[in-house]
Amino acid sequence: MLSPAPRHFLPTAALAGAGLPGDRLAQLAARSAFLQLKGSFLDAVALLGSRDGGDWLRQQVHHAEEPVDLWLLRGPLFDALEGNEPERRVARLRLRRCLDTLFPDTAPAASAFGAF
Repeated sequence: MLSPAPRHFLPTAALAGAGLPGDRLAQLAARSAFLQLKGSFLDAVALLGSRDGGDWLRQQVHHAEEPVDLWLLRGPLFDALEGNEPERRVARLRLRRCLDTLFPDTAPAASAFGAF
């Protein structure tokens, strides 16, 4: 008489995410969030001219492959986007919102990056 395989005695919750489609969906969601953040960074550096460090920032953002690459560029980009022009204020606000989605527990005090 054949006995059932050991996996049949495990609760179904024990296998959740263990190399199953859930892992793939999580990877796709993370990649999508990264691409959205990178798009926001690219939109923001499009506002910058050469004198603002725009060429260097554009190159750095273009070559970013991981969310942490963009995280490290946030300071120079926010510095370059300083000013009260409406498009720069909107770009700073969009960047802050996108950064908050990928790095939710790292929001600085409201004054850390200037007025939105």
